[in-house]
Amino acid sequence: MLQINRENLKSSHQLIWLIIDFLMLGLLIINMAFIIWDSIYNFVAVQNLLKEHLPAVQSVYHPIHENFLFYDLIFVSIFLTEFFLRWGYAIKARVYDRWYFYPFLHWYDLIGCIPVGSLRFLRILRVISIIYRLHQYKIIDVTNTRTYRFVSFYYEAFMEELSDRIVLKVLSGIQAEVKRGSPLFEKIQQDILYPRRAMLSDWISQRVAEAAQEGYVPNRGALRSYLENRVDHALKQNLELSRLKYLPVVGPTIQETLEEAVGDIVANVIHQILEDLASASNHAFIEDIVNVFLPAPGELPEEEEARNDALIELITDIIEAVKGQVRVKHWRAELP
Repeated sequence: MLQINRENLKSSHQLIWLIIDFLMLGLLIINMAFIIWDSIYNFVAVQNLLKEHLPAVQSVYHPIHENFLFYDLIFVSIFLTEFFLRWGYAIKARVYDRWYFYPFLHWYDLIGCIPVGSLRFLRILRVISIIYRLHQYKIIDVTNTRTYRFVSFYYEAFMEELSDRIVLKVLSGIQAEVKRGSPLFEKIQQDILYPRRAMLSDWISQRVAEAAQEGYVPNRGALRSYLENRVDHALKQNLELSRLKYLPVVGPTIQETLEEAVGDIVANVIHQILEDLASASNHAFIEDIVNVFLPAPGELPEEEEARNDALIELITDIIEAVKGQVRVKHWRAELP
């Protein structure tokens, strides 16, 4: 059941417009019911049925049916009055950047006011827009209604089925292209990535330098201490080195000196590598790595073809796994 939040309605700064919305909503519902009933009454069989079983109703309504356009124009005049009233308010309050934007953005209000055949039924869009506006202002909550839940469930089910079929079709097409030995990967490598090797090298070099500066430099002391402790522990576990302590007089000294030297060498090497990575001097190293991964056309080794076959098989298997996941119907799990 649709409930009205009276507190939000009272506290709203647009109370008058919200009241008008409710009035227009009531009039639209009455008008739509009137249009539907008159469309049904338009059938001769219905007129004869009423004349036979409810002659009083038929005799009262038949003159209204003959002058249906007149009565409908009464509703249209009210709707147009409200439309121009809101347009004037939008101009005064500078709701939109241009004064003439309002009728274009609310085109459904104008088209629904055309008293011609099926165009009258477009007034249902006006009903939807009012309900949506009231929902936005939290005056009503349409998500709690059974109608909304029903429509939302089957809409989501329909969209999931539709999107799944589209995704499966696209993935199957990609698989077929890959299996046919599509030159897509070659084009990406030769026409897109290779001409931008310098740019990729600069970008990766900068990112590596930033990561090294932010991650290593502030924790330099802790990393050095950790490395020395790990090297010291590894050396103590070494059987050959542990035998040095059995040398007379100088054995323990040699062992301790070696442990300290090795720990210091390892820490200094790691320190120097990270220092280089954190500086602009890492560019040549990064450039060499990029060149290995993106060789120039004609530099590809002979075994590259075998690697491409393995890569194609890997990609198709991955796509097949994705297709299997896409086939899962999540909306069925929500069925009662």
